[in-house]
Amino acid sequence: MGQLNTTNISLHTMKRTFLGFVLLTVAFACAKVPLTNRKQILLVPNDQMLQLSATEYKSFLDTSQVINSTADAQMVNRVGDRIRRAVESYMNQNGYAQRLEGFNWEYHLVQDRQVNAWCMPGGKIVVYSGILPYTQNEAGLATVLGHEVSHAVAEHGNERMSEGLVANGLLQAGQVVTGIATANKTPQVQALFQQAIGTGGPLAYQFFGALPHSRRQESEADHLGLIFMAMAGYDPNEAISFWSRMAKASAGRAPAEFFSDHPSDERRIADLQKLLPDAMKYYKR
Repeated sequence: MGQLNTTNISLHTMKRTFLGFVLLTVAFACAKVPLTNRKQILLVPNDQMLQLSATEYKSFLDTSQVINSTADAQMVNRVGDRIRRAVESYMNQNGYAQRLEGFNWEYHLVQDRQVNAWCMPGGKIVVYSGILPYTQNEAGLATVLGHEVSHAVAEHGNERMSEGLVANGLLQAGQVVTGIATANKTPQVQALFQQAIGTGGPLAYQFFGALPHSRRQESEADHLGLIFMAMAGYDPNEAISFWSRMAKASAGRAPAEFFSDHPSDERRIADLQKLLPDAMKYYKR
């Protein structure tokens, strides 16, 4: 009988622990992404997420060939700043100002043949020189920067790191993640942060968890980015032209969408075309 009692108590404790975790998750699930209104779980305190981002960003820049004082570098800063001003104006006027608290916007052009760009939490943006032949003009670059800024505004990094903490069992019932800042140099936390910004993670989790969810986030960033570039005075139709150039360049070489963390070019273009009428409402020449 004593053993049975212990088992019952253990089961009861597990149920209370699970219930506490569910309540914790629900409490933090009330966050909504601007414009799309999608609900998301954000468990990592913003100041700690930004501290991790700033550290990783500086480390990257210290080991990269940053391009300064060229016409292209000035264009990256000019376009980035226009989008920043548009985003801040919208967020401040629509009750989302808290999402930008602690942001320290930076835009850097880096010498690299990769056709890519990225943005860490807090507005830490990098554009690789390899993408400029495809952007071709400021509106093309605005497509890229609008998309990357949207990842930061939608807090996709925090969302993915929160999911990683849950998946790895690093949360306890009734506790919010408060130790990230002091433990941000541990391999475990570093791995989760790398996963949150798009790298790392077990193969099965990437194929069936991180990557499909990343594709949803990519599509959401396309949506927000299209509107943000329009708010900044760039013609949203240029986004279709940019992705059409990208599709042509990658014809026959792009991986199957299932094995990619981005939507296929065809899907991306079709989705953007559907979103154009809404984006054009925000466009002011």
